[in-house]
Amino acid sequence: MASVSFKNVSKKFGEFVAIMDFNLEIRDKEFLVLLGPSGCGKTTTMRMVAGLEEATSGDIYIDADRINGVLPKYRDVAMVFQSYALYPHLTVEQNIGYPLKIRKVPPAESKQRIVEVARRVELDSLLNRLPKELSGGQRQRVALARAIVRTPRVFLMDEPLSNLDAKLRTQMRSELKHLQHELKVTTIYVTHDQIEAMTLADRVAVMNKGVIEQLGTPREIYNDPRTLFVAGFMGSPSMNLIPGEVRDGVFASAGLRVGGLGRVSISRAVLGIRPEDVHAARVDDPDVNLVAPIYSVELTGDSTLVSLRLGAQLVTLRGDKNFAGQIDQRIGVKVAADRVFLFDGETQARVDV
Repeated sequence: MASVSFKNVSKKFGEFVAIMDFNLEIRDKEFLVLLGPSGCGKTTTMRMVAGLEEATSGDIYIDADRINGVLPKYRDVAMVFQSYALYPHLTVEQNIGYPLKIRKVPPAESKQRIVEVARRVELDSLLNRLPKELSGGQRQRVALARAIVRTPRVFLMDEPLSNLDAKLRTQMRSELKHLQHELKVTTIYVTHDQIEAMTLADRVAVMNKGVIEQLGTPREIYNDPRTLFVAGFMGSPSMNLIPGEVRDGVFASAGLRVGGLGRVSISRAVLGIRPEDVHAARVDDPDVNLVAPIYSVELTGDSTLVSLRLGAQLVTLRGDKNFAGQIDQRIGVKVAADRVFLFDGETQARVDV
């Protein structure tokens, strides 16, 4: 298929810099997710690959072909939009086959390709229906099929699951992952949903203010965040980030103390700890790091999320599904020093201990 490369790419809208000196190599057949909050530049990055935006400076390549200035129709990419973008007066079959009609593919070949793609996305029994007669999930599958039928070099997907309900999103994630594995087409996927990034991506590029803060596999980014932004963005529920001070390897903040952090001393520090690494304990346990009142208890099915009030913020722990604590009840908390992350509050960078 194709690799995609960004080399020193910047994009400005007037005085506003949307993308700044962007460098990224997307491998052939890779599923690469651009992850970040609204306004971080991820959709702009994708639109530059599609040819819907032009880079202000720098170069973009598909394989060895520099595509700056190349018209979108000659780039051989297919885009799936958040809004489906189906033609309401055309049937499912006609919507899927529209790219082939534009390219004047012979009718017999076109019919064969439409039927094959429809079968892949389980739409073969719905080919004569109009979009208004389909569910949200079925409409999204039509949009996917329309992109697949072209057999492009690169798939571009701009938050394609955000309009679906939770159950359909889970189902469609599985279908997308399996389809990309079958088709082996290089895919760039934009989302602000870190669960989608974790479950779909071969690699994730976490973006913030027009730059990549960290690039790696979902496991690498979750287990080894290199900046405060990445630590707080990746994870559901998000990592507990607690401001405080470190002196000679002991972190202290509003009733929380965690030792065993080497010989580090930082006047403005942030301690990060995942909810699954915070454990409830008895108040009179001599090894507790914190005693605090319960603020809320949320049963999620396989576990219970317990939020504790620590000064002006909350600390969340993931407890057993049978956790029986009550709001305002004081409980103890244990935090293992080897499971915490330490960040410099000034530079936002991770501090290794």
